[in-house]
Amino acid sequence: MATPYRLLVVEDDPAVARGLVYGLRYEGFEVTVADTGARALTALNNELIHLVLLDIGLPDMTGLEVCRQLRAAGKRQPVLMLTARDEEIDKILGLEMGADDYIVKPYSLRELISRIRAALRRAYGELAQPNDNNDEIRFGNVLMNVASMNVSRDGQPVILTPIEFKLLRYLVSNPHRPISRDALIEAVWGYTSEIEDDRTVDVHVRHLREKIEADASNPRWILTVRGIGYKFEP
Repeated sequence: MATPYRLLVVEDDPAVARGLVYGLRYEGFEVTVADTGARALTALNNELIHLVLLDIGLPDMTGLEVCRQLRAAGKRQPVLMLTARDEEIDKILGLEMGADDYIVKPYSLRELISRIRAALRRAYGELAQPNDNNDEIRFGNVLMNVASMNVSRDGQPVILTPIEFKLLRYLVSNPHRPISRDALIEAVWGYTSEIEDDRTVDVHVRHLREKIEADASNPRWILTVRGIGYKFEP
């Protein structure tokens, strides 16, 4: 890549941070480090950051709160949560706050790099390539621009994370077809690993419904197919 991606590592353990910086720079990434949530938010406001590696346990605020604040500010960089505990509550809360993915410590550098590259492809690679056949997709009052990754509803911009955008695009590209959660995981996340829980998909679908449906509890576009998964009904 001509211009290296810059990653923000939010980690308060100096030894862990040094190891991450060394490994990530060896792989060709530029790296900014923040050891508190406040410094992470400042870096996100002042620097061009392409992806955030965010530890849940920070001294001033939780990584969950950092994620919530950056999403509330409209920032769409992929967020990969790092958690020391393989607990369901951490995973689901991270997704609720707007994280795209999570990885449980201890993890291998190879797995981490694989996750990072997959997230970057979703955010800046394949999704950023124009679709010659359907640059714009409209259903009802929702308009998707595939080339620019912009979505609007009633003419007002809708802020989607890269995962949410790819999930919506995949569903819209397969109208009327019931798609299992496993198939969505493979198509959207591109691997299984930690992302194997049905609730991971359910959380992101609920976020989509809240953003594009007039009534998220009674959806018009993204429908649940009981016992299977979801489908898009144009």
